[in-house]
Amino acid sequence: MSSKKVIAVLGATGAQGGGLVRAVLDAADGPFAVRAITRDAGSPKARALAERGAEVVEASLEDEASLEAAFEGAHGAFVVTNFWESMSAEVELAQAARAARAVKAAGVAHVVWSTLEDTREVIPVSDERVPVLQGRYTVPHFDAKAEADAFFRDSGVPTTFLRSTFYWEGFTQGSGPRRGEDGRLVLTLPMGQARLAGIAAEDIGRTAYGVFAAGEEYVGRTVSIAGEHLTGAQYAAAFAEALGEPVDYRPLTHDQLRSLGLPAGDELGNMFQFYVEGERDFVGARDLELVRSLNPRLQDFRTWLAEHVDAVRAA
Repeated sequence: MSSKKVIAVLGATGAQGGGLVRAVLDAADGPFAVRAITRDAGSPKARALAERGAEVVEASLEDEASLEAAFEGAHGAFVVTNFWESMSAEVELAQAARAARAVKAAGVAHVVWSTLEDTREVIPVSDERVPVLQGRYTVPHFDAKAEADAFFRDSGVPTTFLRSTFYWEGFTQGSGPRRGEDGRLVLTLPMGQARLAGIAAEDIGRTAYGVFAAGEEYVGRTVSIAGEHLTGAQYAAAFAEALGEPVDYRPLTHDQLRSLGLPAGDELGNMFQFYVEGERDFVGARDLELVRSLNPRLQDFRTWLAEHVDAVRAA
């Protein structure tokens, strides 16, 4: 019988949860075993985790009983919801509420809840410069997670609130440099002259591992994380080095982004406007030395880019 404490991980085949599962498996001599929670234990990603030694169980954020069973006997739980599956803040709130009740019922000793800031503290819904989304939000995928913090706080479950940020993987999905009409590569990141706190998705899970490993030190605390804070011009310079040709930084305005007709274009426009107008507090909350103390493998942007440059080129 293993004496290791079990960390149960929601979203175990996704970006954040997958990083935590791999962090536990990589630390074979560490204090934890990992239970990978997924909706489909037979998926290729789930089978790959099982082959590495993870316990794989099926559960769904839509089924509270399945969540409670998946958390039963676990010392820790990592809880993450995916707004982009439903594109609904109300769905995400309901999922978070189920998860909070389930970890409480299962008697979990430490929860790490993946959350974000409430953007309405910077850009209230009364601000006529931005559209109000889903009835009462500025950036629903931020604001709903911030509202859901109360479910964990009010439940009394020992919780660490892990606030993430922009994933650099977004640069492999269409937001990286594109070829302009003049033939030059152009980065149109809508950040003006402000700094964008970014992180490699893998490092979110690795940092969550550090929080669990620290024991009770971070219970009841908010830990805001990033890998590096760079301006658009600095991102462009890093892309130029990696791609071997100049990259111009020509930022879109937030209104331009909202007018492009992109899926969730209003949401993204509002998000980047929040990043710019809330830069001081958002960046200031993310102490890179603290994050590095929790995750010694924390990547800066150039390190991440060196591993992903082909995906950036292909995007």
